[in-house]
Amino acid sequence: MRPAIKISRLLGGCAVAAVALTITAAARADHHAGTHTAMTDKTAAAPLIPREDLFGNPTRSSGQLSPDGQWLSWLAPKDGVMNVWIAPANDPSTARPMTGSTDRPIRQYFWAGDSKSLMYIQDKGGDENFLLYGIDLATGKETTLTPFEKTRVQVVGTSFAKPDKMLVGVNNRDARFHDVHLLDLSTGELSLVMENNSFAGFLADDELNLRMALRPNASGGMDFFPISDGQVAAEPSDSTALADSLTTQPAGFTNDGKTLYWIDSRGRNTAALIAQDTATGEKRLIAENDKADIGGAMSDPKTGELEAYSFTYLTTEWTATDPDVKASLEFLDSKLDGEFGVQSRTKADDKWIVWNDPLTSPSKTYLYDRTAGTLNEFYTTRPELVGAPLQPMHTLEITSRDGLTLPSYLTLPPGSDSNADGVPDAPVPMVMLVHGGPWARDGFGFNSYHQWLANRGYAVMSVNFRGSTGFGKEFISAGDLEWGKKMHDDLIDATDWAVKQGITPEDKVAIMGGSYGGYATLAGLAFTPEEFACGVDIVGPSNLETLLKTIPPYWEPLIAQFHERMGNPNTPEGLAMLKERSPLYSADKITKPLLIGQGANDPRVNQAESDQIVAAMKEKGIPVTYVLYPDEGHGFAKPSNNIAFSAITENFLATCLGGRAEPIGDTVKESTAKIVEGADFVQGLEDALGG
Repeated sequence: MRPAIKISRLLGGCAVAAVALTITAAARADHHAGTHTAMTDKTAAAPLIPREDLFGNPTRSSGQLSPDGQWLSWLAPKDGVMNVWIAPANDPSTARPMTGSTDRPIRQYFWAGDSKSLMYIQDKGGDENFLLYGIDLATGKETTLTPFEKTRVQVVGTSFAKPDKMLVGVNNRDARFHDVHLLDLSTGELSLVMENNSFAGFLADDELNLRMALRPNASGGMDFFPISDGQVAAEPSDSTALADSLTTQPAGFTNDGKTLYWIDSRGRNTAALIAQDTATGEKRLIAENDKADIGGAMSDPKTGELEAYSFTYLTTEWTATDPDVKASLEFLDSKLDGEFGVQSRTKADDKWIVWNDPLTSPSKTYLYDRTAGTLNEFYTTRPELVGAPLQPMHTLEITSRDGLTLPSYLTLPPGSDSNADGVPDAPVPMVMLVHGGPWARDGFGFNSYHQWLANRGYAVMSVNFRGSTGFGKEFISAGDLEWGKKMHDDLIDATDWAVKQGITPEDKVAIMGGSYGGYATLAGLAFTPEEFACGVDIVGPSNLETLLKTIPPYWEPLIAQFHERMGNPNTPEGLAMLKERSPLYSADKITKPLLIGQGANDPRVNQAESDQIVAAMKEKGIPVTYVLYPDEGHGFAKPSNNIAFSAITENFLATCLGGRAEPIGDTVKESTAKIVEGADFVQGLEDALGG
């Protein structure tokens, strides 16, 4: 149940590394003599993948084993809404639903350490006030374990030593800080462990003793305070400044509490894996990589000792430190194509659930019996995609104008690349798909947006621009105070590279993304109005000043880092810079078509962020299409809403770039979408709304 090392991609893919794609001018010349963009006959003949197959409910997902190995669980639709199902491990055919959500899909759940109950978190309408719910396996009774309003729960610690209890953080007293409570899963009783008036987080051991408190400091970094017998030390034992704040963190204790693992970039560029003796304080280097931060780890469920670790530069590579785990990973590698990883393990570690991404066919999940040496298919996540023309993803290394290497990914339309080397036979329209965060990253593997847009006739490029995580602190810090400037220059440089390589014509590139990617879309159209043919902004901020004023209260402890990396609105210089970098104030420069999607309940990027720029564009008579979802937050959780916005988007892009599109049909009517502005700017949208 409880991984000892709690870091991103904890049980992520063990992959065969791909070779970075480098395209030369000579290769480009061999592909085509002209620069026409007519869709190839092969692309036009490829089956159109239905939106429902990519963005509707999966058949099954998130498979898990109960810690005792007696039960299988997964997420699957019940009356059209994703719910938790279970079945005996020895008889999966007798599955039954354990939850009864009728509106929003359940997206995250986990087992209690004693295998007697399941828990899940759920919010209301996308407000991100996640509460914790529990279901007793024996009776089927469901209980709201954190029965509070306007509260966001955090899981602080789970345990095999005390499998019927866990530590949770609850911010119902002060929305900025999470007080730590001990939750008795048998009775539902919450007991206060520590009132919190300044800390951003806590670390607990397997005995559910709080061992460390984390507090942001004035420099934008973090201070780490030891906790002994419930008392927080007066002085921190470790600290970071801004440069290491996103690449250094304690990652968890071994089950005996004698070793603390760290992800640590102090004194180096990329984050290494470090083991610290808690008695002596001595630290030992386990692994480091000169191109990528430590990305994932596997630890023994019984001891918490490290067994394997991974780094992800362009693709993910695992190294096992435990001989038995090494043998298991080698066995899986011999049986599975593409990427794979371990997503669930029993406490005895005799059975694993393994996900497999074959890259050009739908993902599958397997049951691996390590004792018997058998690997049996559990489910295919989206069986309707079997036989669909899914396209390979190419890895790229693009050089920015100032010499940074930008790890990137490219997917091409079906039939467009007869030599299968990542250069189309003739240039094709392209979508620059920008990730959110911005302190996040794009990765290798099946991507529903890449597959969807490529199927519609577009090259799709995703760029890890400066500020993206995973590539060392220097790469992150290169993005400090560069919103709308050098971070945006990286996207322009990648677009120009694609034009020079013959991947796309310069006048047929759209920019699209969510959250920061939405900001990048607005910035692209406002700051470089001739660069992109059109843009799709999903929950992107238009005004950085109001964005910082309206962040959720539980983000306030981290505000110093926002100010240091984005700009400080409390200084004249910082405020002036934030206004300069806000697309709202350059809305009058937008000349190309823009589509905006927004959730009315978004706690991160408030509805006002989209309202403001739409109003500014209307005032200047600039066309804009604005789609508002009254029951969504930061992104669209409900499949009907996601499908509706995808329908509008692909018809918007077809209007702008000339690609293929399924008709909108009844998708908008079947969603909660409100077309606030600009239905006439998207082909077929007015007709879809009428009648």
